Order: sequence, then structure tokens, then C-alpha cells
Amino acid sequence: MTLVIGDISVSVDGFVTGPDPGPDAGLGRGGEELHRWVGSGAASDRETLDRAAEAGAVVMGRRLFDVVDGPHGWTDGTGYGADRDARPPLVVVTALPPGRPRLAATHDLTFVTDGLRPAVEQARRLAGVRDVYVMGGAATVRGCLDVGLLDLLRLHVAPVVLGGGTPLFAAAAPRSLRQVEVVVGGAALHVTYETRARNDRTRSPSSEAASASYAGREGSANRCSSPG
Repeated sequence: MTLVIGDISVSVDGFVTGPDPGPDAGLGRGGEELHRWVGSGAASDRETLDRAAEAGAVVMGRRLFDVVDGPHGWTDGTGYGADRDARPPLVVVTALPPGRPRLAATHDLTFVTDGLRPAVEQARRLAGVRDVYVMGGAATVRGCLDVGLLDLLRLHVAPVVLGGGTPLFAAAAPRSLRQVEVVVGGAALHVTYETRARNDRTRSPSSEAASASYAGREGSANRCSSPG
């Protein structure tokens, strides 16, 4: 069964970027510490990275896509699964698809303009029997959690206090989680929670309203694809 997994690195004080993130500094000031575990070389960190590289499709928001597609973003040797020659399809939630994305030459890109739920559904179709990973940014992961689209939430807790930046759980809807796995890595603590959404696929009117509200921030109406 395909699972939808929110997967994101976060500081001890709950930020997924440092202060002043942007296209030229996607992780903000000091934010590179969040992803130090990716290159740590520790077996536990590598195993966690290998698991994520097996994603059947990856969902991200437009702000994050603009960073990874920008001049200082992903290259042939960097990016999701690049070091394993495993580039899963990317599904981007956006209000308006970009004209000529740089990554279209190396990645299968789909731009979904009618919200989170259609984006996750499209990612499920692309993933086949593999899992869907929601990699960020914060609003995308938090939005999927709030409206019950995630089966699992996996946090890579980096040993750093950033003191500011982009908070992961700002104004998040209250939700009980069940801790199902803790892996002590060489440069992060990898914690996996079950959201219990998989036991309740019926959406309440309040959940639908939250989804529509998120769509208004990240995107709105209809879907289109970019060649990849």
C-alpha cells in the first residue's frame, strides 16, 4: 500500500530554515546545519537517506520549487535522489506554473494548481506501488498534516538552535501523533510518527475548508504538466 510521508529536516527549536530564506539562500542564515546529516557518512543517516531515495513521487510547494529550480538550486549531482541516480517525479503545488523551469530538462515535473489534495492524488498515481514523500516547505508539510493527507510524519531533528526562520508548526491544527520509530543518526535524530489519518479517510467539512484555505495560499484551479 502506498503511504504518504511528510519528510523534512527541522531544528531543535522547530525551524525548517534559518532567518532570511530566499532564492539565493534557500535555507536562510545558518540553515545549512539542518541538512548536515545528509552528508554525515554515518550508517544510520545513510540508511535514512536511502529510504527517502526510494520515493515513487515527491510533492513540494512553489516557494521551495523556486529555490531548487533557481540558479543556486539543484544540479545534476545534487537534489532529491541525484547521488543514487534516482530522480522521482516532482509534483509542485502552485497558483501558476512557471514558464520554462530549468529542472524540466532533468526531472519529470507536474504542476498542480487546484490544491494539496489533487497534488497528493496525482503523486499517488505517479508513484505506483511506491510511497509518496512530501518534502516541503513548511506550509506544504503542515498543510498536508492539517487536512489528514499524511500517513506518516518523519522529522530529521538537527542538533542546532536557529533562533528564527521558517517555523514548521506555526498555527498548525492540534493533532495526536503516535511515535513509531526513532533512529539516532550521526548528525540528526530521525523520528517517525503515525498520524492516524490512514484509519480515518473521511474528511470533515472543517478539513475541506482548511484544504481550500491552503490552496488559496499555495495555488488554485486546474492542473498542467511540464515535459521532463
